Amino acid sequence: MNLSKEISKRRTFAIIAHPDAGKTTLTEKLLLFGGAIQTAGAVKSNKIDTATKSDWMEIEKQRGISVATSVMGFEYKDIKINLLDTPGHQDFAEDTYRTLTAVDSVIMVIDCVKGVEIQTEKLMEVCRMRNTPVICFINKLDREGRDPYELLDEVENKLNIKVRPLSWPIGMGKGFKGVYNLYEKKLNLFTPSQRKLNDDRVIIENLDDSQLDDLIGTNNANQLREDVELIEGVYPDFDTTDYLEGKVAPVFFGSAVNNFGVNEMLDTFIRIAPTPKSRNTEEREVIPTESNFSGFVFKIHANMDPNHRNRIAFLRICSGQFERNKPYKHVRGTKPLRFSNVTQFMAQDREMVDVAYPGDIVGLYDTGNLKIGDTLTDGEDMTFKGIPSFSPEIFKEVINKDAMKTKQLEKGLKQLMEEGVAQLFTFDMGSRKVIGTVGQLQFEVIQFRLKQEYNASVEFAPMQLYKACWINSSDKKKLDEFVKSKNRHIAHDKDGKLVFMAESRSWLQMVQDNYPEIEFHFTSEF
Repeated sequence: MNLSKEISKRRTFAIIAHPDAGKTTLTEKLLLFGGAIQTAGAVKSNKIDTATKSDWMEIEKQRGISVATSVMGFEYKDIKINLLDTPGHQDFAEDTYRTLTAVDSVIMVIDCVKGVEIQTEKLMEVCRMRNTPVICFINKLDREGRDPYELLDEVENKLNIKVRPLSWPIGMGKGFKGVYNLYEKKLNLFTPSQRKLNDDRVIIENLDDSQLDDLIGTNNANQLREDVELIEGVYPDFDTTDYLEGKVAPVFFGSAVNNFGVNEMLDTFIRIAPTPKSRNTEEREVIPTESNFSGFVFKIHANMDPNHRNRIAFLRICSGQFERNKPYKHVRGTKPLRFSNVTQFMAQDREMVDVAYPGDIVGLYDTGNLKIGDTLTDGEDMTFKGIPSFSPEIFKEVINKDAMKTKQLEKGLKQLMEEGVAQLFTFDMGSRKVIGTVGQLQFEVIQFRLKQEYNASVEFAPMQLYKACWINSSDKKKLDEFVKSKNRHIAHDKDGKLVFMAESRSWLQMVQDNYPEIEFHFTSEF
């Protein structure tokens, strides 16, 4: 009984967006409403001494961007909310893809000036793969942006999902007057530059009320009446079931930096968002209310505390109850693991927990036993599905600039790759180490962190490679022959899997034609 009650109180979601749409700012405001922080720090403002709470790595403060997913928990109106702020920058897309496997729903932030951007489309594809429920927040209404109807059409067309506005803006930019909440029939008046909270809502049951004209002016009032009539006529009533099945996205309008429109969204979110859902393993479906514990590791972060060289594995709890100091089966490993140091996060701040429930994300201090995708259970042998590595797009060879620091470099590379920052391929011939990433920025992050955290200096030499292909074959003899004949182009990934490093698309095609018995895969999950 207690377990079902705890599960019904949990909401676990990620915030996704293209860089600069205002994702981290929205995260701050949600924490502000949850009472987790008292004032919010703007990401790019120099005047404010508090940097944003969810961007805490040194490199994030320097750049004003998020490079790692941060996990934050807070309580709001008796609901325990687990919020994951993901990096928007495309170079860190893999971290975001993995994070999406650990959440039950998503809030997608769209900039009202730029509309739907390329990274949002890619992330939405990942949500579509799992039919993840999506709420859309159209941000930056305090700027002159595009027509709201045009934005809604663009979301439907580009992201391949039906939309239903649950709030509607009155004006935009300098003429922005506020937002009308269609769900609760309330008017929320806009007062700019709010860094603290205030509640300035007027209940207007009937839009013909003359009070509306007094508050926002006759022209705005008439426009709002027309808009609401049109919306109620064009869009079907909001259906929670369609939202939960990922068929329709409720849309809210606001301005996160001015703390506006966020509260309505949060209030609706806790009412309609899904509680922790069932998860598939290779063997069976796991239901959250099962009494036996199970969970999987979706992220690893080394050196969160620079003074202690520690490593934290982020575990999503899928069923049962997780207890500190209890031994659990490590499905891939040989011996049970027990964790005495278990934390829950508020960005960089953490608190010890003794018990956690499905939907919760806990940090486990780990000495190197765990890696991304690992499953922990009460004893059952099963593996949760769906944390793939994709073939990288840019490849560079690692060049050690200080031979005395080879050990530090090896250790640093091993730990950063286990974190999933990038992928490491070691060539069979000459043991050359090649790092593969999705984007250029990751190389800077790796170089920076190797120097800061491991005192190892490296340079990267570009390599002409088209794709890394994981290979296997049902005929072991043929596979051995292939590896032998193509030895110069064979490498192993960090898990020891065989990888064929193709130099060009046409050459790869030729090799595939010449060796029909060999299977070539572009993701590591096959």
